[in-house]
Amino acid sequence: MVVLALVFDLSNGFHDSSNAVAAPVATGAMRPAQAVSVSAVFNLLGPVLVGTAVADTVGGIVVLAPAETLAILVCALLAAVAWNVLTWWRGLPSSSSHALVGGLVGAGLVTGGLPAISWGGLHGWRPVGVLGVLVGLAVSPVLGGLLGWGAEVGARRAVRRAHRRISAPIRRGEWVTSAGLAFAHGTNDAQKTMGVITTALLAGGVIGTFSVPFWVKLACAGCLTIGSAFGGWRIVRTIGRGIYRIRPLDGLVSQGSSAGVIGVAAFLGAPVSTTHVVASSVVGVGAARRWRHVRWPVVREIVLAWVVTMPGCAVLAGAAAGVWRMVS
Repeated sequence: MVVLALVFDLSNGFHDSSNAVAAPVATGAMRPAQAVSVSAVFNLLGPVLVGTAVADTVGGIVVLAPAETLAILVCALLAAVAWNVLTWWRGLPSSSSHALVGGLVGAGLVTGGLPAISWGGLHGWRPVGVLGVLVGLAVSPVLGGLLGWGAEVGARRAVRRAHRRISAPIRRGEWVTSAGLAFAHGTNDAQKTMGVITTALLAGGVIGTFSVPFWVKLACAGCLTIGSAFGGWRIVRTIGRGIYRIRPLDGLVSQGSSAGVIGVAAFLGAPVSTTHVVASSVVGVGAARRWRHVRWPVVREIVLAWVVTMPGCAVLAGAAAGVWRMVS
């Protein structure tokens, strides 16, 4: 179970490496090896240094007996890994968060019905259960797009009379925003796997309370980092050039906006999709420059992948759970 969770974390890093490396590589601010190195380092630091609010949220989605909980986790992870591989092969920046939550819901419903899932909502600003997670997943791309659009408009006005030599500082700034985005990505995404593993440890009686052990933090951070180091270059091309051919200022703005949204979400305990936020911010940046220059057919294909990810993984995990019930 723990090994499978780490495989999911590895696929998550491989799948989502485009988040922090696409812009600096596409704009020439970094060479691919440099971008991957920066991404790997800060992906590792994020989950190790920051708290576990997102892990707590993910760990509270399923409420069943220990044996059934372990089966649900296995089925959900199998579905999420399969979906990550499929969308990577297609070059689509899909959401590992949607895949994991969809898998948990699908397997939980087949195994224990509606009572098996904590539906929750919002407790103040903190998301609780599936509905709380869905709010974060729905709102964060909108915020990423709006913030990207607004920041692009403001940045262009600020530098409209600047000398051409300003391009060098902007490219250096991309190093900072790329590191910040990788840190935020590690903080949010690795915690999802931390929550799954800690739930499994609790269900298996290895630990007595839901508290993420340090070795789990380190293992999840390491697997996410290794996945990011290998890179998903199909998705890098989609983010960096397929949606909108971004320029250095666009990359700086997009990465900074995305890092802000994802970082705040991690602080609130909302397991958002890094991929969705980054892709939406690129769309916002492109729309701020030239609406017609955004490749809307590519955007529609990405949105379609977003829409079908959660129900698709729910079906896959539910089918796996049905097979488990028949053979157990």
